[in-house]
Amino acid sequence: MRRVRTAAPHLPGWVAAWMGLGGQTPQADEAGHRHATWLELFLDLIFVYALAAVVRRLGDDPSPSPTAVLAVIGLFVVVQWAWMGQVYYDTRFDPDDALHRLLVLVALVGAGAMTLGVDEVPESVLLPVGYLIVRGVLLLLYLRARPTSAMARMVTTVYLIGFGSGWLIWLASLAAPTELRPVLWVVAMVIELATPWVGVRWLNNWPVDNRHLPERIGQFTIIVLGSALASLLFAVPDHPPPHMILTAAMAFLIPAAVWWVYTTFVTTRLLQSRLRGGQAYSYLHIPLGGALLLLGWALGQVVRLVDDNATHLPLELRLLLGASMVVWTACGLALYWLWTRPSAARLAIAAYGVVSVSVITTAVHRPRLMLALLAAAVVGYAVLLSRRLARAGEANRTPEG
Repeated sequence: MRRVRTAAPHLPGWVAAWMGLGGQTPQADEAGHRHATWLELFLDLIFVYALAAVVRRLGDDPSPSPTAVLAVIGLFVVVQWAWMGQVYYDTRFDPDDALHRLLVLVALVGAGAMTLGVDEVPESVLLPVGYLIVRGVLLLLYLRARPTSAMARMVTTVYLIGFGSGWLIWLASLAAPTELRPVLWVVAMVIELATPWVGVRWLNNWPVDNRHLPERIGQFTIIVLGSALASLLFAVPDHPPPHMILTAAMAFLIPAAVWWVYTTFVTTRLLQSRLRGGQAYSYLHIPLGGALLLLGWALGQVVRLVDDNATHLPLELRLLLGASMVVWTACGLALYWLWTRPSAARLAIAAYGVVSVSVITTAVHRPRLMLALLAAAVVGYAVLLSRRLARAGEANRTPEG
């Protein structure tokens, strides 16, 4: 059930009127479903650049070190978690009044600082300062919502204690030696990530909006896929010859197949009645999104190597490519498992995806051949899975859906 708060501290009426910001709540469609607001979409914009900055950390070396890959994964988690915090607030408390807009615009400044600080972390303090601003705004929003109802007090208590503890550790990291900062950040993130699970008993009493949350997380996933496509397109040379156009087209088939499967899953709304607090659904999108970000970078490197007439793909690149595809497949199976126990056919499709990708990326060294075989395997997986998802959606559809 959707719950919109009705009263909270707000700007004086004359201030809001002077700024042209009258109080309002997000508009619903004819069926009463809440969709993303213009403010939410504006917030997404800065995270497009943040993701681009994260993936740039890998550079153009086709043999990335494990340390570099782990750093990118960690930064991605920080960026996605900063974005996700606002989404969870909006799915329960969603006024679009003047004070709310101003606070979110402050959070946008913080997100911008995070984006600028990604390249120089951990030496620069821009990343932690930006994160402190984003999460500080979130804490203020929860404090603002706290007095609106008994349910709001229960939910906000969970978040204020857990997220507030993490915020204080991020703040302490500003005074810590450079080499110690990442350790404190990891500790703070563990506390914040654990908070919704520790408080699951209370948070599930106020279920998330089962249309709004999947829509918003889906929009972020599309942003990640867009970043993956950008990594791929930037690898194509200017005025490409025909063989490079064909290579880029084969590489494009892989994220296109990922998009096809994901949108098929989301539009079937299999999990609509099972989201509750949304913890499992949203947390599975963290490794899923990280895998897609690395997938795009890896495909871009394969295209570059083809352009350089390379005859052999580095082992590190092949392992990264295969691992990202396997993680995506596993997360897809886990999301399906949230709805129902997978049948033998669904498990067989997942096994086909994992085995085919693993064999191709480990056994085939030649760039063009590996890319062609991988594209064929992933497209085949997408066709099989999409057909099964479509049938499951038809069987699960209610008269309302």
